[in-house]
Amino acid sequence: MPRGPMLQRFLTNYIQRHTHPLNRLLHLLGVPLTFVVTAILISRQQEPWWWAVASFVGGYGLQFLGHAIEGNDAGEVVLIKRWLGRPYREFAPGKEPVGSAQSTADGD
Repeated sequence: MPRGPMLQRFLTNYIQRHTHPLNRLLHLLGVPLTFVVTAILISRQQEPWWWAVASFVGGYGLQFLGHAIEGNDAGEVVLIKRWLGRPYREFAPGKEPVGSAQSTADGD
């Protein structure tokens, strides 16, 4: 599959799942903290190892908080729940794209 359509689908899904301004802000802070800052701390090897762990966990924590505010499950949670056959909320209530097949705990 060409990368253009795959990237387009990813970005469309990302935008639909991150509509709340506070969720977007928390992701703006959390994603770089999770990946960039953690990678820098690991590569420098001068700071205690737990700083990198704290950066990774703290960054993910901000993202999970954003999804709690948004009212949907984080992407990793959706994936794991799908694998386990558990109900999940991919999109916030009332924000589902037309024709989406979403599994929810409350039977929506």
